Formats: sequence, structure tokens, C-alpha cells
Amino acid sequence: MTGMLGTTVLIGSGLIAGVLFAVALSTVPALMAMPPDRYIYTHKLLGRNWDPTMPIIVLSSVLLDVVLVFAVSEPARWLFLGAAVLLLGVSVVSHLCNVPINKQMREVREDSMPADWRDPRPLWRSWHLLRTALAISALGVNSVAVSLL
Repeated sequence: MTGMLGTTVLIGSGLIAGVLFAVALSTVPALMAMPPDRYIYTHKLLGRNWDPTMPIIVLSSVLLDVVLVFAVSEPARWLFLGAAVLLLGVSVVSHLCNVPINKQMREVREDSMPADWRDPRPLWRSWHLLRTALAISALGVNSVAVSLL
């Protein structure tokens, strides 16, 4: 049973790390290079399908890590706990930092940009890079933990 749960948490944390890495590597630089009106338009298109998919994958992976904390012995137990904390960090950064920016950008009309529009891309990128680092770290920690099963 722990082997199956371990494999499942690896799939989840791998998906999270992979998606966030791909966004950091390709999508963010493309968005940064766009003029503001094209950025707003593209941001709205790109953001359509992330909710609720990514939150479900992240929180399910946190839950699996927590289950594994109670299902395995040391030292894997502490590694699964560490991975759960890292993935919870991904969720916290997403919900408290990136999502509010996303919501603000959905309200902006690309055909009539406000004169006082403040470009959120540098801040959004910083928060995204933090959650990407947390996700990649969680994948690494989960990988080591599963190898100990």
C-alpha cells in the first residue's frame, strides 16, 4: 500500500513541479515580453483551466504526503512531512500571492488599459519562481522518501 501511495505522490509532485517549471521557463518570459494589452489578453486565455485542476493536484499531494507520514517509519516519515510542508508552501504562495494578481488582471480590459495601470508581471514572476522552487524541492524530497520505502 505504501508503495502505491508513494508512486501516486511522486506523480502528483512531478506534475506540479513540471507545470510550474514549464511556466517559468517559457510562459513567463513570453508574457514579460508582451506589451501590456497583449499581456492582459493572453493572461486571461492562459488562466482559464488552472482552477480547479492545479489546486486539486497540489492539495491531494499534500494529503498523500501526510498519510505517508503516518504509514511509514523513519527516516522516510520526516521526508514525507518535509515534502508536505513544501507543497503546502506552493499552495500558500499560489493562493495568497499569485491568485490575487490573477484576479486583478482578469478585471482589466485590454482594449481600455487604465492610465494608472501598474504592471504586476515582475511581482507575479517572483512569486511564481518561489513556488516553482518549492515544488521542485518537494519532488526531490518525495523522490528520496519513496526510494527509502
